[in-house]
Amino acid sequence: MNRPTAPASILIVEDESIIAADIESSLKSLGYEVAGKVDSGERALELVAASKPSLVLMDIMLRGRMLGPAAAKILREEFQTPVVILTGNTDMTTFRSALGSAPYGYLLKPFDNRELLIAIEIALDKHAAELAREALIRQLEAAQQQVRILQEMVPVCGWCRKIRDDDGYWKSVEKYLSTHFKVDLTHGVCPECHKSALADIRRDRSPSSLTSNNP
Repeated sequence: MNRPTAPASILIVEDESIIAADIESSLKSLGYEVAGKVDSGERALELVAASKPSLVLMDIMLRGRMLGPAAAKILREEFQTPVVILTGNTDMTTFRSALGSAPYGYLLKPFDNRELLIAIEIALDKHAAELAREALIRQLEAAQQQVRILQEMVPVCGWCRKIRDDDGYWKSVEKYLSTHFKVDLTHGVCPECHKSALADIRRDRSPSSLTSNNP
C-alpha cells in the first residue's frame, strides 16, 4: 500500500509520564515524528484537531473523565485518525472495551521496539487501505452520477445543436461534455463526412464547375 514518504507523526496519549517518555524515545529511534504527549482523552481530541497526526498511541486509563476507548472512537469517527490502544491489563473485559472503539491495533505493556514498529506499520497500512477504498467508492459514485445524467432527457437545439444545461444556458456540445464529464475533447472527421467533403472538393474542382464559375 502506497503511503507518504515523510515520517509518520504520532501522538502519545499516556497518563504515566515516565512511560510516555520511554515511548517517545522509542518512536524517535524508529524514525517517527512525535506530534506531542498528552495525558487525557480531552486533550488528545484538541491536539488531533489542531495538528492532525498520522496515528495516535492511546492508553486505556487516562486522566480526566474520558477513557481511552471513548476518545479513540471519536478520533476514528470524526477525524478519521487511526488509533493503537495501549494497556497493561490482560483481562477480557478490558480487551472487549478496547474493541468497541474499533482500534487499528492493540499493544500490551511492556512492549519492545519491534512490537511497537509492527503495530504502527500495520495500523498505518490498514488506514491507507481504507482511504484508498473510500476514494474508489467516491469515484464509482461520481461515475454512476454521470451515467444517470446520460440517461436523462437532454434538451438539444434542433437548429444549432447546442445543449441546454441545468441552469438554462445553451452550450456547445464540446463545452457541455467537458463541464459535466471532465473530459478533454479532440476533433476529427468521421468516414462519412470525409467522403462527403472529398466529393464536394472534387465537384468544385471539376471542369464543368470551373467553366460555370468563369464570367
